[in-house]
Amino acid sequence: MKKILFLLAAAGSFGLNAQTYKLAETIAVGNNNRWDYVSFDSVNGNIFVSNAVQVLAVSADTHKIVATIPNTKGVHGIAINNKLNRGYISNGKGNSVYVFDLKNFKVTDSVATKGENPDAIMVDDFSGNIFVMNGKTNNVNVFSADKLQLIKDITLPGKPEFAVNDAKGNVFVNLEDKSQIAWLDSKTNTLKSAFSIAPGEEPTGLAIDKKNNLLFSVCANKNLIVFDISSKKVLKNLPIGEDADALVFDPETKNIFVSNADGTLDIYHQNNRLSYTKIQTLSTPKRSKTLGYDSKTKDIYLPAAEFEEKKVINNSFRIQIYKIK
Repeated sequence: MKKILFLLAAAGSFGLNAQTYKLAETIAVGNNNRWDYVSFDSVNGNIFVSNAVQVLAVSADTHKIVATIPNTKGVHGIAINNKLNRGYISNGKGNSVYVFDLKNFKVTDSVATKGENPDAIMVDDFSGNIFVMNGKTNNVNVFSADKLQLIKDITLPGKPEFAVNDAKGNVFVNLEDKSQIAWLDSKTNTLKSAFSIAPGEEPTGLAIDKKNNLLFSVCANKNLIVFDISSKKVLKNLPIGEDADALVFDPETKNIFVSNADGTLDIYHQNNRLSYTKIQTLSTPKRSKTLGYDSKTKDIYLPAAEFEEKKVINNSFRIQIYKIK
């Protein structure tokens, strides 16, 4: 009897993890601006969407736009720091970082970056410092979270894309033009080394499995790379759609979400550190290659628009919300 109950519990657990998604709701924004990263503030329940010259704050409860942060020229990323009630915005064309209040959304400070085209931005869970990846000058600026003072400028061997940390003093950065992952020490703010992720090429999005000491990197040659931090080796390469940019790993469900510009979103389930099963390839609007994820509700937020050649059609920009069926 105990064996039967155990099997039923295991089946129920996998059933939850393996549930598929469908489009549930669309938030109309109504402009012709492009977009980049999506970030989620789980404490205050808001999703932040970069939108070319502004940042949109969307309530996870009402799915309404609750605020617009203007004048974010060429915005790329938004980092959340709930300990200080601050958000940090990387302004790619302004070569600056804005600081804003997470509750009233007012910009409270700004600082110029020592480098061009600040792109990905991250709060390091170990040091509490802000790491800003400058895409055009191949360097990382480390700022103090409170006073925004430049602590260190770290030169990288290639173009930085997304970054993650293990909360133990290690920061990992995808190097798009080198097909490598750079390993930084956030205790000393130095570059430790860089490792190849072949057969992955031109990596962009990056996620971390802290429990299993793994990195997940999405690459331009339609590979999702599973990289073992301990051995510094690629364990798996999984097939994904074309022109992937963002991905999310949920440590609770052990699901991996990859958004691709070809109009697909791949969802994998981690059975163990060496085994992965594709749950679903979700049909999405073309060019929707960034996503946000609510770890509480398990909802996916996907910016989308209609295009005429390379131009966004006016009033077509929207945020699509996908829920478990």
